[in-house]
Amino acid sequence: MTLLFFVLEIEYIFLLYFLILFAVYFGLNLISIFTLPRYMQLHTAGDFPQTYSGFDLPISVIVPAYNESAVIVSSIRSLLQLSYSEFELVVVNDGSKDETLEVLKREFKLAPFPEAYRIRLPSKPVRAIYLSTTHANLRVIDKENGGKADSQNAGINAARYPLFCVLDSDSILDRDSLRRTVQPFLENPLTVACGGSIRIANGCQVRGGFLESAGLPTNPLALFQVVEYLRAFLFGRIGWAPLNAVTIVSGAFGIFHKETVVSVGGFSTESIGEDMELILRLHWLLTARGVRYRIAFIADPVCWTEAPEDLRTLRNQRVRWQHGLGDSLWLNRGLLFQKGSGFVGWLAFPFMLLFEWIEPFVEVAGYVFVVVTYFLGLLSLSGALIFFLFALGFGMLLSATSLLLEELSFHTYPRMRHLLLLFVAVIAENFGYRQLNSLWRLKGLVEWTLGRKAQWGEMTRVATWQTEAHGDGGSAK
Repeated sequence: MTLLFFVLEIEYIFLLYFLILFAVYFGLNLISIFTLPRYMQLHTAGDFPQTYSGFDLPISVIVPAYNESAVIVSSIRSLLQLSYSEFELVVVNDGSKDETLEVLKREFKLAPFPEAYRIRLPSKPVRAIYLSTTHANLRVIDKENGGKADSQNAGINAARYPLFCVLDSDSILDRDSLRRTVQPFLENPLTVACGGSIRIANGCQVRGGFLESAGLPTNPLALFQVVEYLRAFLFGRIGWAPLNAVTIVSGAFGIFHKETVVSVGGFSTESIGEDMELILRLHWLLTARGVRYRIAFIADPVCWTEAPEDLRTLRNQRVRWQHGLGDSLWLNRGLLFQKGSGFVGWLAFPFMLLFEWIEPFVEVAGYVFVVVTYFLGLLSLSGALIFFLFALGFGMLLSATSLLLEELSFHTYPRMRHLLLLFVAVIAENFGYRQLNSLWRLKGLVEWTLGRKAQWGEMTRVATWQTEAHGDGGSAK
């Protein structure tokens, strides 16, 4: 009898954990539901002639590149066509071993530029700086290999404008992405960072570096990731934004106030999750200094990126993300319950710690516990079914709500078959795919706990969604 009582107590603990997790997500959902209508009004108004036209803040767009000779030209040409009044492109060649630099020199007529390079943030030594003789707003920084964060710091050092945008070299932007993402800086002078939604490019049609039509991938792994991204951005970050508790601006696309980022030390080379780590450090240090600030998020699908379509690449990505989460939380642990930190220190940070960082351990342990105790006769069938209802049913409900928010707001996928396919994915991802993700994230958690160094791994790209060939994205060590 005592053993049965113990089993029931453990089951109740698991159920309570998932119930609290659902309650927080449900709260974020409610905030999103009330926030999106107002945002959509501003979004619709933004399609008319801009109030801020002629007053846009100039932006430095920083693009780290490592072994990108096959695609760097098409990427840069598309960025040069962005709809924005004043911006510069700073391409950082991170010690590429292929012909990335030579291709850039040839295609954009680069010439050595005797610029005074001010080292405000640490980075690997810069070999040379080049200026395009055909595009006055394009410069190339050639430096020794140091990784993505190191390259971003070098780009910040070279940036001339008060705002900078960090961008993966394989990102696909809407033409008005910069204009939309800079608006929070114009509306609120306290804004120090702003991120936008990231969507999956697999299945879409891209030509000349710009999206022609949105579509869905035929690959099941990529399709499940479409649902994941909808869930993460449409109620996750929208929900945290009104509370000034956004904890990550995606490394694929975000805009920052340069002087503020420099004041906190730039991007950290100690963490493989440098995008989240910087945002948490901004929250922590600006609060400690008593500086009023805002970190914003806009819901437009402004950036499209390719999702992994094979298990190995996806596994490496999820292990890396979990490792980066551990780095970010540990390096900025002073934010936890920090005086004056508001919702980010008292709600968002504890939530990430308890329900993002250790969640894969709890979920995997819960599955194992329920299955083992059921087959040992210590748990009834009804008890096991209740557990799986909580663990899987709530996930389906949250994903379905995200899909509804997408349809009511942006209507990105216009065809009925798209919605039906996404609804099938909402259900199917909970049977196998979600459990695999939990195992991979658990692997990342264990590796971080043991102090093992995370690796970027190789990103295998298919790029069937665009006309140009595509190579490895980002910057790697």
